[in-house]
Amino acid sequence: MSRALTFIFCISLIGSTTLVLGQGTHHDHEHTDHQHHQDDTGPMVKQGKLVTGQGEFVFSWDQELTAAFPDDAVEFEPRMHGGFNEDPETGIVYTGIPGYGLCAISKDLTQWTKLGTDDRLKDNIHGIVFFVHRGKKHLAVAQEGKRVLVLNLDGSIISDIVKPIGAEFNFAPANEFFASPESNFGVTDVTYLSSTLYVAHGYSAGDFVLTIVEKGGTWSWGKLAWGGKGERPGQFQTAHGIYAHEGHIMVANRAAGQVIRFTPGGEYVEKFANIPEGSLVCNVSFKDEHFFFNALSALGDQKSAPIYAHSEKDLVSTIIPGDLDIPVLTNIHHVWPHHVDGHLFLLVHGWNKGKFAVLKMEK
Repeated sequence: MSRALTFIFCISLIGSTTLVLGQGTHHDHEHTDHQHHQDDTGPMVKQGKLVTGQGEFVFSWDQELTAAFPDDAVEFEPRMHGGFNEDPETGIVYTGIPGYGLCAISKDLTQWTKLGTDDRLKDNIHGIVFFVHRGKKHLAVAQEGKRVLVLNLDGSIISDIVKPIGAEFNFAPANEFFASPESNFGVTDVTYLSSTLYVAHGYSAGDFVLTIVEKGGTWSWGKLAWGGKGERPGQFQTAHGIYAHEGHIMVANRAAGQVIRFTPGGEYVEKFANIPEGSLVCNVSFKDEHFFFNALSALGDQKSAPIYAHSEKDLVSTIIPGDLDIPVLTNIHHVWPHHVDGHLFLLVHGWNKGKFAVLKMEK
């Protein structure tokens, strides 16, 4: 049984709220540069509901789907810190709740199921990926400070990959870092491309992308690694989120406010344009020909951290969940776009107070 949430919308103008009459009124602006996304991000009231965003990507808060969060996980919700990923064939979404465990969310977002019984699944799942390897479906999770787990979809563990010892990689800076007694294991996210798991190791002075490969049914560290702390192309200032897309590896370089594209071999390709300065970009995801990613915290007078819809060439919408009066949600750690019956939703992991929320795109 899910929590019941009660919310009363008031159709009065408060502060900078703008009343939008009829469908599509807020779609009529013609924009010539990315600055409008910072100037036109205030809350709107549309036919009796608060909405946020611009152009095609305008969202409201779906309270019913938000309330589908399982009752027995409510006490753990403030600790939520990780992300989402999904099986594109079934539409099932996977996520983790520290202290509660690994979860599968039904395609329609109404049912949550806890997976597995191993206590390691109760540790913080900071990043997660669904992938198909040698014809079989798997999950991998990055558990910051502890391990990377490779799993079957029932939550059973295939491999437990722990901190490197410093002799694994064909990249001297990574080997030198992990061989040092002062090194830590700061894995933040994981993705999969062409039989290889790519791991972001950004919570560390050893700010790298690392790889994990499978041999004989066991997963262990691969030879490829790149990066290092710095400002040169190919280096990182907290490699936080990592995402495979169309044969490339995308990295959310958080402290630098960047999304960077690499080849599978670690060669720098480009960074996304027109991400607002000061955005602490946490993750990268893709749906409907657009990338979606969020900053960690609010910029300026925003009511919450922003979510961005980006065409790869330009920023097309800035979505502020705080404008929707969602309780608790201020900082954001991860956002994931998801379709239900052709309709776009955004799943949101808050940070610090760990709020889960679902946003629904308005048509």
